[in-house]
Formats: sequence, C-alpha cells, structure tokens
Amino acid sequence: QVQLQESGGGLVQAGGSLRLSCAASGSIFRVNAMGWYRQAPGKQRELVADITSGGITNYAESVKGRFTISRDNAKNTVYLQMDSLKIEDTAVYYCNADIARRGFLTTLEGNYWGQGTQVTVSS
Repeated sequence: QVQLQESGGGLVQAGGSLRLSCAASGSIFRVNAMGWYRQAPGKQRELVADITSGGITNYAESVKGRFTISRDNAKNTVYLQMDSLKIEDTAVYYCNADIARRGFLTTLEGNYWGQGTQVTVSS
C-alpha cells in the first residue's frame, strides 16, 4: 500500500507564510508527478501546483509568484511554500501523487491522495 501524509497547515494572517509538506510512504517503486490541490467551502477542488520527477513545475494563475512547489526525490516528499497569503487562499489543501508501487513481479501505477490539511488565512 501507499500513503501520503501531509503536514504544515494552520492559521495565519493575511500576508504571512506557511509551508506544507507531503511524504509518500509504502511499497513505492517510483514517484512520478506530485502536486497540491485545494478545495474551499462550496467550491470544486482545484489544482494549485504540480511538479514532475524532473522538477518541471506548473502553477495556477492565482498563486503564481506567491507559492513555490519543490520536491526531495530521495525522501519522496513534496513541499509547497506559500508566501503573501490572501484570505482567498483559505481551503483544505490536498497532496496528490502518481506512484508506481511494487507488485508481485511487476509494478502497479496509481494516483493517490492525502487526507488534506486545513489552511486558514485571516484578515
């Protein structure tokens, strides 16, 4: 099995910073793309940023210039540095990853989600 464990959410004032972490663990053969999504109350889940295993990044327009995604392949961990936070960044943030896990004489590709971590930005 594979698990994604997020940490780093919390309450912060507008203009402040938070850093989210997400570590993948389990019977992992290879971690491919990793990313962060968020879901605010009453809204659909949306992509915030993602990063390939080679380090190519992609950001939602709303966070460009404020958020930075990075990863440590040796630790199977992805990070999201969030600066200049706005009230509209308030949401539950979910880690997502494409992972090949070890099977019997083969590998099994799958897409996995973390349990989510709350980020609340106050005025």
